[in-house]
Amino acid sequence: MCRNIKTLANFEPPATNDEIRASALQFVRKLSGMNSPSRANEAAFNHAVDEVTACAHRLIFSINTAAPPRNREAEARKARERAKVRFGQPPAERPLVKPND
Repeated sequence: MCRNIKTLANFEPPATNDEIRASALQFVRKLSGMNSPSRANEAAFNHAVDEVTACAHRLIFSINTAAPPRNREAEARKARERAKVRFGQPPAERPLVKPND
């Protein structure tokens, strides 16, 4: 689950509230071990997501850096290249293997 949490600081354009909340949701899911809470735990789960969202928002928008803002498209391209090296060709590019009849 946490592998899906993306870096949100120092991007142009800045992270949106939806991106920050999605990241907080993934974090709370990982900590709690629940993808979706039961009715008994729903209030506590949602409260935790709200709290983490607020903390993450404060953190992301209070960080000062001398580095230039990152470009989302360039970072996505680099991630795809790393994935190619790590995992090989994407499934759509793999040759079809016919089973032996």
